[in-house]
Parts: sequence; structure tokens; C-alpha cells
Amino acid sequence: MRLRKKYWARPELEASHIVITDLYAHTGNWKEEFKNNNEIHLELGCGKGKFISEKSKQNPNINFIGIDLKDEVLVFALRKVIEVRKIEGEENINVRLMPLNIMLIDDVFSMNEISRIYINFCNPWPKERHNKRRLTHTKFLTSYKKFLKRGSEVWFKTDDLELFDDSIEYFKECGFEILFLTYDLHTSDFEDNVITEYEAKFTEIGKKAMFLQAKLK
Repeated sequence: MRLRKKYWARPELEASHIVITDLYAHTGNWKEEFKNNNEIHLELGCGKGKFISEKSKQNPNINFIGIDLKDEVLVFALRKVIEVRKIEGEENINVRLMPLNIMLIDDVFSMNEISRIYINFCNPWPKERHNKRRLTHTKFLTSYKKFLKRGSEVWFKTDDLELFDDSIEYFKECGFEILFLTYDLHTSDFEDNVITEYEAKFTEIGKKAMFLQAKLK
């Protein structure tokens, strides 16, 4: 579905301390941006922000960066983070948001800056000629390895069976070890799930969420 342009979104994003628009200014210096040495977790495609806002609240000693392409979506993530965190002064929030095409992510982070990646319900790109656009494709995993710490994990959720099965192979091909895997997350024994907006909608109609944790060897 094509989003209607919201011309007020970019000014609202640029006015916020927690939104980073100078995309390459912090490469290698993200700890200085957060003003601490805490681990940094990255959500690729943060949508309207339910996942990253809840995760950041549950884990105040971890820093979070959420990336999404569209200002029209990211502005709602910004509002959600501020609503959920309810911390006086945005400078105290352990979240940063970035409007970014993930295909341009290579130079945003330096080696060993990121300790975990979350990929939640990304576009499955089912046509074979489009498979390389999948955020779990070996093309992207190779890019993530440039800034992921060794031993770090990628947490991946989807409701698309073909994407999930293909992604298992992508991770293995790129030197990741599958630590946990389930084809029905909500009936599994995994206890650290945060349900996204999209996830809540499709579970209401009986669809299952598939999930895996992959560790970079």
C-alpha cells in the first residue's frame, strides 16, 4: 500500500533529539552519541515503534537504534517511543531513530559497534528475481557482519514460510549458527517476545509467527 505523503513528518523528526538525520556522522562514535558504553541493539524496519519502545523500556541498560525508510512511518515510531518511555527530556531516552534505506547501511556503523539485530516481519520479496532484497539474504547478512560483534545474534520473525525456510539457509551460508528455531512462536517456550503491531493483527486471524535466533560464529 502506497503511503500518503505527510509533509509535516520530516520537520517533526528533525526537531527531535533522538532522530539522527546526519546518517554517517556517528560512524564509529555511537557510544559518544548515547554518552555511555552500553551495548547497542539495532532494529531494521522499526515500523511504528511498538517493538523498539517496549524493548528499550525493558532494557534501560541497552541502547537501541531503529531504522525505517519512510518519514511517514518513522514519525509514529518517534511518538510511540516518547509515549512509552515517558522520561523527562529526550536526551535520557536510550533510543535513536534513523530515516534510512537499509541498502545504504554499510557505512553507518563501524566494526563491532552492534551487539544484536532485530528483523521483524520484513518484506518477503517472493519473486525469485527480487530475493536479494530480503533483509535476511546473504547479501545483507554479509553487510551486517561488517559491524556485528563476533558472538552477536540476529533475531528474525516472519509470517512467511518460504522466506523463513530460505532464511535458515541464508544464515547457515553466511557463517551463523542457529540457536533457536520455531515455526509457531506463540506456542513455543520462548519468553522474550515483544509483539509488533503487524504481529498482533495477523495472529488475530490465526496466522503463525515463525522465529529464529542466529549467532555469528
